[in-house]
Amino acid sequence: MTKHIDSLSFNLPIDNVDTDQIIPAQFLTTTERRGLGQYCFYHWRQEPAANDERLFSGFDPARHRILVAGANFGCGSSREHAPWALLDMGFRAVISTRIADIFRSNALKNGLLPVVLDAEAVDFLLQHGQTALSIDIAARTVDIPGYRTVSFPLDAFSAYCLIEGIDTLDFLLSKQDLITRFEAR
Repeated sequence: MTKHIDSLSFNLPIDNVDTDQIIPAQFLTTTERRGLGQYCFYHWRQEPAANDERLFSGFDPARHRILVAGANFGCGSSREHAPWALLDMGFRAVISTRIADIFRSNALKNGLLPVVLDAEAVDFLLQHGQTALSIDIAARTVDIPGYRTVSFPLDAFSAYCLIEGIDTLDFLLSKQDLITRFEAR
């Protein structure tokens, strides 16, 4: 059971990060979730950026479990491998001003928390890398030291599943006794 995600943030100050950038198509040949983290942001992690630094230099999956990204995160084609790769890389939440609907749905179904905050809060985070954040899933808030506590939208069922560490099928299976009694009537 996880009510909080407490972690340093890791910044990816890029807008319009699409699912092909999260996990390139050549790595979609499996339905296994494990091992996809090595391909997450593959090109950005393997190739130097314009300033000859790797975008992910300094990333530590034990310390950085919250990704803060530019606007429109997870856009592009629908691929469930994207949240799988992020989770396998060590992330438990993604914060942005806008998260693509299909990515958001896939993330929630797989236990990755998509957090949409206002532009002012995200700008603050992007300007202050490696901030010690505390996300309270039940209260639907992010405590940002030096800024303030900010609320984010999340439906009750998704919050329940994230806190309990279950998915939709697990939830339905937990109601097996009720289903059996209903069918018997």
